[in-house]
Amino acid sequence: MYDVMRVREDFPILSREIYGKPLVYLDNGATTQKPRQVVEAIVDEYYNVNANVHRGVHFLSQQATDLHEASREVVRRFLNAHSTNEILFTRGTTEGINLLAFSFGESMVKEGDEIVVSAMEHHSNIVPWQMMCERKGAHLRVIPMTDSGELEMEALEALLNERTRIVCCTQVSNVLGTVNPIAEVVKIAHRRGIPVLVDGAQSVPHMKVDVQELDCDFFAFSGHKVYGPTGVGVLYGKEEWLEKLPPYQGGGEMIKNVSFEKTTYNELPYKFEAGTPDYVATHALAKALEYVEQLGMKNIEQYERDLTRYALERMQQIEGMHIYGMAKERDAVISFQVGDIHHLDMGTLLDRLGIAVRTGHHCAEPLMRRLGIEGTVRASFGLYNTKDEVDALVAGIEKVRRMF
Repeated sequence: MYDVMRVREDFPILSREIYGKPLVYLDNGATTQKPRQVVEAIVDEYYNVNANVHRGVHFLSQQATDLHEASREVVRRFLNAHSTNEILFTRGTTEGINLLAFSFGESMVKEGDEIVVSAMEHHSNIVPWQMMCERKGAHLRVIPMTDSGELEMEALEALLNERTRIVCCTQVSNVLGTVNPIAEVVKIAHRRGIPVLVDGAQSVPHMKVDVQELDCDFFAFSGHKVYGPTGVGVLYGKEEWLEKLPPYQGGGEMIKNVSFEKTTYNELPYKFEAGTPDYVATHALAKALEYVEQLGMKNIEQYERDLTRYALERMQQIEGMHIYGMAKERDAVISFQVGDIHHLDMGTLLDRLGIAVRTGHHCAEPLMRRLGIEGTVRASFGLYNTKDEVDALVAGIEKVRRMF
């Protein structure tokens, strides 16, 4: 049985009060809180193991290097990647996508080529590709979505052609909660020999991800959204692809030999990891992944989906409630508006009740334009949220609604 109250004991911040009210933290789509195990790992490494990795023969450097590379193996296992050579440490999903957009664009994209993204992408999976298209004279194409918030798969088929170089798609929408059929997207693209990048920022915290089963070519996620530290993330890439692509940045660690005439690059994965990595954060990320593995990703997924279903049922009973995105397959995100109440007003007043939600366009302005709105209130759930907290959210929304 999934014991959520026992889980909550690992997160000291959840016992805080805000404005004299118990904290109800429902902004997990932006970042998750951190369990004691993660914070303690950070403190322990700084106090006891701190030394630069890969470059020292002394004991501390060797120990720090072992922890850093052991973390890479934890990530490999977590994603079921074939090799640690396929695991690149980054600062997060955004840097991972920027890395790929630059390296892939430099070597694989020519004038007139096309890049395909979906209508529900986060800016992080739009802007880097737009920048690359501007540099290379390429064009961005968009997979449309239905009014219920699902991708139009037939339209994807029609978009792909001999000029398509890559398909970039989120696994879970950070606004709608839609769980996209990524395995099907990959199959459609691969039939034409087109690689696929998956933005996994919103999926990794909530469900088991197996990159070999998905057969995606690239997969990016952020540590801070899966109960790990900020400033660290992962870009997975199939080894055959990473071997082809040029480095994203130059400097230490990514080189084999340097002269003023020529530089030769290091082997994978170090070719893409210039400079000193945040080796403390990689160790803490591994602790976060081990934490959710210990709870069981299947258990987390089932618990959160039940909680989301309960929240939807309760919230749909509120007068004037409008929920955006009602896909058949959805995850732990609910974006909404109530009557004519501005989303910023709703979020601000909920905050005074101790309820933390997100307001605005959620870094998805094209999606907002597709929905015909400026923004929403977003409640996003994590493995420590409870039905009592959902009830507090509903009561808070009702209180604000009555005020207006």
